[in-house]
This record gives sequence, C-alpha cells and structure tokens, in this order.
Amino acid sequence: MGSTASGMNGTWRNWGGNVSARPARQVAPASVEELAAAVRRAREDGLKVKAVGTGHSFTSIAATDGVLIRPQLLTGIRTIDRASMTVTVEAGTPLKRLNAALAREGLSLTNMGDIMEQTVSGATSTGTHGTGRTSASIAAQIKGLELVTADGSLLTCSEKENPQVFAAARIGLGALGIVTAITFAVEPLFLLTAREEPMPFERVLAEFDQLWAENEHFEFYWFPHTGSTNTKRNNRSAGPAQPVGQVAGWFEDEFLSNGVFQVAQWIGRAAPATVPAIARISSRALSARTYTDIPYKVFTSPRRVRFVEMEYAVPRAALVATLRELKAMVDRSGLRIGFPVEVRTAPADDIALSTASGRDSAYIAVHMFRGTPYQAYFTAAERIFTAHEGRPHWGKVHTRDAEYFARVYPRFGEFTALRDRLDPDRLFQNDYLRRVLGA
Repeated sequence: MGSTASGMNGTWRNWGGNVSARPARQVAPASVEELAAAVRRAREDGLKVKAVGTGHSFTSIAATDGVLIRPQLLTGIRTIDRASMTVTVEAGTPLKRLNAALAREGLSLTNMGDIMEQTVSGATSTGTHGTGRTSASIAAQIKGLELVTADGSLLTCSEKENPQVFAAARIGLGALGIVTAITFAVEPLFLLTAREEPMPFERVLAEFDQLWAENEHFEFYWFPHTGSTNTKRNNRSAGPAQPVGQVAGWFEDEFLSNGVFQVAQWIGRAAPATVPAIARISSRALSARTYTDIPYKVFTSPRRVRFVEMEYAVPRAALVATLRELKAMVDRSGLRIGFPVEVRTAPADDIALSTASGRDSAYIAVHMFRGTPYQAYFTAAERIFTAHEGRPHWGKVHTRDAEYFARVYPRFGEFTALRDRLDPDRLFQNDYLRRVLGA
C-alpha cells in the first residue's frame, strides 16, 4: 500500500484519492518538543492544526488549510515493560514496524486490523479494528497515551492519570490534541491457525451465530451478484507453525488477490455490464486453505488495489437482517458492484466514540474501485445501515452529522464536553470535525 502523497505544490492527498487539501505549511517534527513548538506557533499565527498518518482514511478527518503535522520522524519503540506487559511506541510508527519489532521480542498485540500500513496514532484515532469474539479494536488495547494539547503542553493519560481524558482520547479523532506516544498492552507471541474456505451466502447467514460463537475471530466476504462468500476462521494454536508456502502465498495473495483482481476492476470500470460475470469468477477463484503462523501474518494481508470504502457498525443481533436488506437492494438496483462486502465483529467496549461503545457490534464494509462512481451504492447502503442505528467508521465515507451521533452514541456529550475543555478555541478543528462533532 502507498502512503500519503504531497506534490511539489504542497497538495496533500489521501491513499484512496478522494480527499485532497492544500495546507499553509507542513511540519515533520523530529521530537515531541518540536511538535509542541509547531502547535504553539500555529496558534500564534491563527492557523488550525491537524496531524496525518499514512492517509488511509477516506474521510477528510486529517485535511486542513492550516498546519499539517507529519509524524514520520516520531517513530520507534520507546520502552518495553515485561513486568506490566506493555510497549510504549512513538505515534508515527507504522503498525507493520511495530508488529515486526514485537515479534522479534517474542511479543504481540492481541488483535489487529487487516492492514498494517497505518501509523499507530492514525489507526487508533479513527477506531481501526479487526474481528473478534472477545478481543476488541486496537484502541481498546491502549493502556496509556500522551498528547500535545491546544496550549502546547504535554498531557499524559492512563486509567490512573487524567482518566477522563484517557477514556475519550483512545479514539479522539484528532479533536483533543496531537497524540505523540501510545502504550499498548501486549502478550507473549502466539500462533493462530487460519481456516479459509468458500461458503454459500445463505449458509453463512443461517449459521452466523454458531460460526461467531465457535471461533475466536470470524469474518467473511460476500461477492455481490452471487450467492457466494469466502470465510476466514482464526483460532489460537499450540502449533507447530505451518505458514503459507512462498509460492502459494504469492499466487493467492499477490497474483490473484491483487494482480488479477486489479485487472478485473479495470475491466469492470470500463465495461460495467461485465461485473456480475467477473464477480462469479472471482468468487470461485480462491480455494480453501489452512495455515498456522504468528498473529500479524494471519490477521493482515496486502491491499494494493486502491478503492473507496464505507463501513458501518450495527448491533451484532441486527447483522443478518441488515445483510439481507443489502443483498436485496443490490439485486434490484441495477448497480454493478465489483468489490466484495466485508463482514467482521467486535465485542462491546468502554471508549466514548468507539463504534462498539456499549454494544456488541458487527461491521459491514462496502467498497468501490478507485475512480468508479460510488455515490449511488454508498447512499443506498447507508440508508440501510442507519435504519439499524449504524455507526460509521470515522475514517470511512459517510454523511452523518453531530445530531445523528448524539442519538447513536450514549457518551457523545461526554466527549464533546471534554473537547470544550481541552480545545475551547478549536485549534484542531476542520470541516469534518465541525460536521461530526458540532461547532
């Protein structure tokens, strides 16, 4: 996956290519002190401040015409505390570097999302998650963090130190300050056995509760215009490790899932009528396989085909009904959808703006190939998701506003009150935060 791009004219673009901005200046601080100084200078100059990681959000959450903070020099592990089983890492560290470094130390995060290109601060601030029966999002694994607030001071937070800020800032949307370091809970490195296999759509829905209950991590992809899915079950294993072979891994994960899929998307974009046939072929292309490896090599996979995405969290009990409505909408709409729909789950957590805050959740993600019109599909899907009190991923396309969020997040007012206290002058404001959090 690529990262953010910044042209010679100072234009910043996100990975999906659907958001761009022209900041007045871009700053890449080499230390927390330099970052704090950049915040104070921006305040003196009357400029807003936003931080951006690798640009994998499809919303304009990081866009600004003020000062854009680029944390690529704030990277690396600060400390590993084996007594408390925590790791403290600089905010700009990519997840792939953290995962590899932890593995070398015989350690691992408990759960993670399916890509690892993001920075740790970008991933947690937007609520990035994987799938899990009892293990929650990356942010739910945070044990402490530090951030530079609007007056340029450094605030350290944990359950014991500034607990109110800690409770909210784990998924802070960049609205409370600029995160400079995060402390995660870790555990001894373990093995996961992944079982991937095709399964009919109707069978997955009929057996979903059982599949969820019997597996530590269950997810599936449904191919629109077909009755087919590809399922994945990840469970802890005593070993031995049996990784995917190098040739087989290249063929399925690179050649089929990226190379051939890329070509298929080009064909579908140029000739939409071919999409249903391509979907049927794609749904049959991947065969069943089982392998055992360390967590980040099982949870994550390369995503080189660029797309635009919308994802909503609905109550887990509403998943089957929501998916049936989504399939019925696609079948009758005349839309041509070339990307599979991704379905995952997460247990309830206690983070104010987590999409799983206070309720067991299921995630439904819809995608369209970059450069393909997506508005009609996303609008119709969003209408279904919101009818089930869905909560959109903060970093993925949606049209919801503060009035809606105040209804679907019981602790929304708690977050906005804290924002009023930490950033009363809205130094970290942008158009996106104005829409989703209010003025």
